[in-house]
Order: sequence, then structure tokens, then C-alpha cells
Amino acid sequence: MSSDPNPSEPPFPDSRHAIEPNCERCPALAEHRECISWGTGPLDADVLVVGEAPGAGTPDADTWRGGNWTGKAYTSRHSGRRIRRIVDQVGYGDDAYYTNAVKCFPADPADPSSNREPTPEERTNCRTHLVTEVETLEPTVVLATGKHATASVLAAEERELDGFLETVLEPVRCSRLETWLVPILHPSYQDVWIGRLGYEPAEYLEAIRVTLEELCDGAT
Repeated sequence: MSSDPNPSEPPFPDSRHAIEPNCERCPALAEHRECISWGTGPLDADVLVVGEAPGAGTPDADTWRGGNWTGKAYTSRHSGRRIRRIVDQVGYGDDAYYTNAVKCFPADPADPSSNREPTPEERTNCRTHLVTEVETLEPTVVLATGKHATASVLAAEERELDGFLETVLEPVRCSRLETWLVPILHPSYQDVWIGRLGYEPAEYLEAIRVTLEELCDGAT
């Protein structure tokens, strides 16, 4: 398995695939964001990794500043490095596209340097962007990181998420999006929940690899 990416060399592409430049569908998001965090990666990727929304980020960081400053999903030092390392270790480092269900940093009005959960209206406003990305990429698998990302993908299918933990690594066929949804733990919380799901860290990683391999190989 490969090592953690060298932080002096950005492990993410320079290009952003903007769908609606200067989007202002959500006034509160547009007011506080530094830039829109559009998806990045190869447009023929087999795996589309979806997060919830960009975090506040660290503007003075060397490389891992976060999507609010880089405009690229999963480019923060903690969550970004971790999820990109996982995807690389399971064999899809060069064959994955990264995006968020909500493209702009949802600032907390009480503390603009902290994030809040996106509102239902913000999730709805941004959902067409996510659907457009899925339709453009036609990925074999949408790898949803965490409860909120999973719920956003299911909402595009007009389905609700009843419970999250029991869905982890259980593939769901999305007929409208014509892809497979595979929920995994959000990288910020996986250390807490891996053991509660009955996995050791290496076993969890292997389970992700096997699940993706079965679905992607089955599509060829």
C-alpha cells in the first residue's frame, strides 16, 4: 500500500470542473465563502467520492488549506489527507473524482471561522450540481463519506436515509443516477466508529477495497 501523500506535492489536480461559476443560489453561503469548491478529478473516473461540504480550512497552510480556499473538495489537512489516502490505498488514487454535496463553506453566523450544517434548502439548491456531476462522469460507484453525503445522494433518488451506520459498506443501486452508492464512515469520525462496526482499521480498509473492486469489475 502506498504511503501518505507528500504534503509538499499537491495530490489533487489543478483543474476544477465548474458547473455554475459564481453560483449565488444560496445567499448566506455566497456571502461567507472564499470560493466555490467544485469537483476535481478525471471525468472518466470509476469512483466519485462525495463529502458533505467544504470546511473553513486554513488559509496559511502550505498545501492542505481546505476546499473553501483551494476550491477543491477534500483538500484539508485532516479529512482531505485521510480520505485521499484511503482511496489511494484501496487502488483508486488515480481513478477517483472528489466533490461535495454542498459546494460552498457553510459558515456559522456566530463564528464565521467555524462551519455549521447546511440547511435543507441549501442542500436542495446544490443537489442539481451533484446530479449533473454524476450524469457527466457516469461513475460505477459513488463513495459517500458520512451520513449527510449519503442522505444527499439518496435524496437525488427521492429516497430517505432511515439510519446510517447499518448502511456502511452496503451497496445501494441508484436507478435514477444509474450508479452504485456505497456509504462509508466520514474520515473525521471513523476512528470512533470502526470498532463499533466490528472492524479493525486494516479490515475496514480491505472491506472498502473488496466492495469497490467487486462493483467496478462487475461493470466491465
